[in-house]
Amino acid sequence: MGSAIGDTDAMENQAIVAAARRAESALPILERWVRQNSYSSAVDNVNAVGAMMREDFAFPALSVDIRPGSGTGDHLVWRTPAWARAGGERLLLVGHHDTVFPPGSFEAWDLRGDRLRGPGVLDMKGGLVTVWAALGALSEAGALAEIPLALVSVGDEEIGSPDSQPLVRELAAGAGGALVFEAGRVEDRIITRRKGTGGVRVRATGRAAHAGNEHAKGTNAITALARFVAAAAAHTDYDRGVTVNVGVIEGGEAANTVPAHASCLLDFRFERAVDGREVMASLERAARDLEGETGASFELGGGVRRAPLERTAASAALCARYAACARESGLGSEEAGLLGGGSDANTVSAAGVPAIDGLGPRGAGFHTHDEYIEISSLPMRAEALARFLLGQAGPDSR
Repeated sequence: MGSAIGDTDAMENQAIVAAARRAESALPILERWVRQNSYSSAVDNVNAVGAMMREDFAFPALSVDIRPGSGTGDHLVWRTPAWARAGGERLLLVGHHDTVFPPGSFEAWDLRGDRLRGPGVLDMKGGLVTVWAALGALSEAGALAEIPLALVSVGDEEIGSPDSQPLVRELAAGAGGALVFEAGRVEDRIITRRKGTGGVRVRATGRAAHAGNEHAKGTNAITALARFVAAAAAHTDYDRGVTVNVGVIEGGEAANTVPAHASCLLDFRFERAVDGREVMASLERAARDLEGETGASFELGGGVRRAPLERTAASAALCARYAACARESGLGSEEAGLLGGGSDANTVSAAGVPAIDGLGPRGAGFHTHDEYIEISSLPMRAEALARFLLGQAGPDSR
């Protein structure tokens, strides 16, 4: 018995050391991924990075499944043999390989001291290379096959995961928890709460008329839409964590013509799923009421895009388990405050599966040309993940 325990301890120590070592030597792999543009709408580019990832993640204990995107980049799923045999102890790792930068808009690989700047280096190719280092280390140690995990990297997260959400929900349905490798935050704070997101395009249709001769015969679509905008903005309630923002508005053809058409784009955010549903229902009621009052017709398209990532007792317990591994690896381990932006962690949470997020390397400036990671945080992140995953290994491997 003592020998078996000793062998297990040696294997775990080997994997932890290897995770940090692999992360320290991972820059060439990360450079290949970062130098290849993968703007969400440039599908061939997204798939080029996916092909690189399939090559780099070709560990013996992982099988890969390519899910073709519909108008988006393909989505990739790797599984260990233990995933098929496991029940609620399955763990889902979540990432994405698309970025927000159109081809030619931001191309850099700028390493200065501990800072590495480049497109997607933080959001989230750095998070993916963290996973690569940890899984490779576990593979070296012979431990990966017995860990019941799946890794999904989607090709459309930066545009709201419109195509991949069903796949993420499908995988989450068989998992007991999920780790999401979006950008690491200040002091390595772990994300347990994100607002839900929604978006609506509103079109108002009135009746055109000459503003001088036949003003009374017209129905002003802009005036009608302005009333809708005011009604929509009134839904903002900071105490409840609900915001509605009209960010784009357009309409009309000339100052002396009663406009027949007007439209706007609005964004809404919410902390609780019920609030998201209520906001959308209330916007639809407001449009119907204004049709009767103004004579214009309204068309609303869109709705809730992502449910919120809500903190639960289960996600708090998951966070505590990962936090212990983070502390042992030299990282911070506190929880982050509520974030206003969504991620695929929201999708997992909406499926009833506990999720934590922000487990990529430390950095800042995501979605800007100043995006960077702190190189020194990569080995610590990889080591923390390896420690955590070793705790998921089946009894036969421990």
